[in-house]
Amino acid sequence: MRRTRVVLTGATGFIGAAVLRRLARLRDEAGTAAPLSVHAVGRRLPTSTAALVDEWTPADLGEPGSLRGVCEGADVLLHLAASQSSDEQHGTAVNVQGTAALMREALRSGVGRIMHLSTAAVYGQGPHRGIGVDEVVPAPLSVPSRTRLAGEKHALAAGACVLRPGLVLGRGDRWVVPALAELVTAVPALWDGGRARVSMVAVEDLSRLIVHLATEFPLAGPRVWHASHPVPVTTRDLLAALTRHLGLPAVSAELAWDECRARLRASACELSERQFALVARDHWYDSEEIWRGTNCDPGPGPLTGVAEAVPWYRSLLALGPGDRG
Repeated sequence: MRRTRVVLTGATGFIGAAVLRRLARLRDEAGTAAPLSVHAVGRRLPTSTAALVDEWTPADLGEPGSLRGVCEGADVLLHLAASQSSDEQHGTAVNVQGTAALMREALRSGVGRIMHLSTAAVYGQGPHRGIGVDEVVPAPLSVPSRTRLAGEKHALAAGACVLRPGLVLGRGDRWVVPALAELVTAVPALWDGGRARVSMVAVEDLSRLIVHLATEFPLAGPRVWHASHPVPVTTRDLLAALTRHLGLPAVSAELAWDECRARLRASACELSERQFALVARDHWYDSEEIWRGTNCDPGPGPLTGVAEAVPWYRSLLALGPGDRG
């Protein structure tokens, strides 16, 4: 039986590494009858990851010429790599031009199934409450989200399914929980009463969805899907989980949003008001369709990502902000 050849970008990143682990587990459990082979494409392949891939091709999304031939013989392309840099030139080179070059390779090689990872941050400021895909016009506010939205167009032109998850929690997260810890230190209260609902997903659930779509339930493209857990998380529950699992100070006082903003500005916290609003005001997106329509269990909820990654988060929070990379 011919094995399904999966080409994966971003294998060393937060979400890509979780997908690689799941793909490798699926392959190894099947033994000699393995239904797939995993071909990683990227600038580097750490020793800890080398045993998980069947093949690795060195390439750089920032150098389109290096991508020539990377999709040869591929059945599935999982494009999970992205630049999070605030540098406009770098973000454009990787997220726009790199994606365009990779999609040209996918089309040239006749790849039948393409998935492209984007972000719900393309919608911008909010507040957003239960919107469907593009029910509000995307209005990204940062270089990463703006260039990732531009990259989506190239993926869709190649027939890809584009996934837009909200905030992702779990082992490998270097932004969400550390940012929450800084914010609750700067503004020790239930922000805007803790009522805000936020779209989130545990990285293990998101990786399970991606592998399910890659190997069991292909989706027809081009199309954009929201890919958070279908049930949003309230800020109150989120902060309570951080107290319970990570020992962050418990908060119970309720502060109105304007007072929260004033206290943030008066603090030494370097996070912006825009970043604060992402977790303190409504930012949730209707994500039920992709789980229900593909018969994929969304799991118990995003906060399990915190519970299952306690050692990771405790180690990360022990570092200063400048040491987290």
